[in-house]
Amino acid sequence: MVTSVEAGIDSILLNDLTEKIKAQYYPNIHSVLIAQHGKVFYEQYFAGADENYGRSIGYFPHTDTMLHDLRSITKSIVSALIGIAIGKGILKSVEQRIKGFFPEYEFQGGKACWTIEHFLTMTTGLEWNEKLPYNHPANDEIRMTLCEDPAGFVLNRSLSAYPGEKFNYNGGATQVLAEIIERTSHTSIDRFAKEYLFDSMGILEFEWNKYSAWGGSDKFAAPSGLRLTSRDLMKIGLLYYHGGIWNDKRILDTGWITESFSRKIEFPSDFIAGNDAYGYQFWTWQDNLLGKNIKMVAAMGNGGQNIYWDMKNELIVVVTSGNYNRWDIKNDPQAILKNHIYPSLSIIE
Repeated sequence: MVTSVEAGIDSILLNDLTEKIKAQYYPNIHSVLIAQHGKVFYEQYFAGADENYGRSIGYFPHTDTMLHDLRSITKSIVSALIGIAIGKGILKSVEQRIKGFFPEYEFQGGKACWTIEHFLTMTTGLEWNEKLPYNHPANDEIRMTLCEDPAGFVLNRSLSAYPGEKFNYNGGATQVLAEIIERTSHTSIDRFAKEYLFDSMGILEFEWNKYSAWGGSDKFAAPSGLRLTSRDLMKIGLLYYHGGIWNDKRILDTGWITESFSRKIEFPSDFIAGNDAYGYQFWTWQDNLLGKNIKMVAAMGNGGQNIYWDMKNELIVVVTSGNYNRWDIKNDPQAILKNHIYPSLSIIE
């Protein structure tokens, strides 16, 4: 790890960030890692209360070797696995029709037109409500969690829009993508990830929760069940920064990363002036930081789990937190970006 001085960073601001996290100005932050130009120059861990897939595991100091819930960052990992499957010829392309993978179901009307891309971009057109809290029994992801056939629960929902027309956040779409990988590779999603992604990157420890933890099926929770260390999460960030290459070995196609980070579908933002956008299970938006327009890409998870990319400024930020199902926190990871990280850098527009 290079020092902030070597990286040309304002270390006073970063020291202030560390103290503010310890003082709970930024509440229950567990780790912050910052890399620029491919080098990590800040890595700090903090004490805080945490959970494992919705179950409290207590209050303790977090470290570089501890696994942490990724929640919906898991979706972005599943996206990477789809890209790997296409690169290896296990899948043909994002244009493949969904119905070909699920012969036991009927696909009528707009459903007959469903492609892998509709599920990557969450433009399935399905009736699906994840705007309710994730501890609410009517939240559709929670309902899926308790089903014996999670993918079937998704595929059998009614359409409220024609596929491709409208973004609607849908963890069920990710579950279907994972099921496609399992059916075509003839292996479980965790083993596929281990063989084709994690082992290649030296990610030796991980955990992928199943719905059976909450009384559901024995399926792996594709939208939210993965746990990695913060250092390994930064490895994922650096893999995308390096165009899909890790230690001189190609893992992801560069074109796949470009498509994953692109603005596939836009919609009004709840957080900034203008629109947010979604790529292949990644969020992207234009933000104004220090008076400059910055293109941000992020993998984001409930509770304050984030990988941020600013590719123009060659910046990657990893944050893990324990603020699950708390949507009222203003001093969140994005506030850390705006108040401390970007002011400490020399950035370009």
